[in-house]
Amino acid sequence: MGGDPEVKKQLRELNEQVEQLRGVLDKVAAPYAELTAYLERFQSIAGNYFRLLDLYERHGAITPELVVPGLKDPISRDIVRLLFEQGDRNVSQIAEALKALRGTASRRIVREKLAVLEARGVIVADKAPRWPTYRISEEVSRRWAEVLGLPSRTEGGDPASPSGDPAGTDHY
Repeated sequence: MGGDPEVKKQLRELNEQVEQLRGVLDKVAAPYAELTAYLERFQSIAGNYFRLLDLYERHGAITPELVVPGLKDPISRDIVRLLFEQGDRNVSQIAEALKALRGTASRRIVREKLAVLEARGVIVADKAPRWPTYRISEEVSRRWAEVLGLPSRTEGGDPASPSGDPAGTDHY
């Protein structure tokens, strides 16, 4: 049994065929792996959707107050909602938007409410020399993303992409 050349030849051929089969199986399995990633992402989205429905049922609305409890006065609540919806704004822009929403708003009152919200860590002021702008703090943004079931900015990834493509991480 020193090794029949014919047997060695057949073993080499079988080994080559096995390697070819592995290559074909890898090619066939690739779309299924991608499909599995999409299904996992769909399952995550569906779970988040049902969680949002539960929040809506329990609270009657899905508003920023879920992550910023204790906003007693309606002007502060409107300012927080405005900054969530419209992004960075200066005092004048906030006052104008509040006037459109509420019918009245003075810059003095807006400044006072912004100072209280900033002291509580709800908003952050980007101190420009002339016109500081205000935005929602990173912590509040992170908690809001958790409530909505979105990936946080630190996790990265495009919510629509199962591969986690980093494009589109600043949609919220």
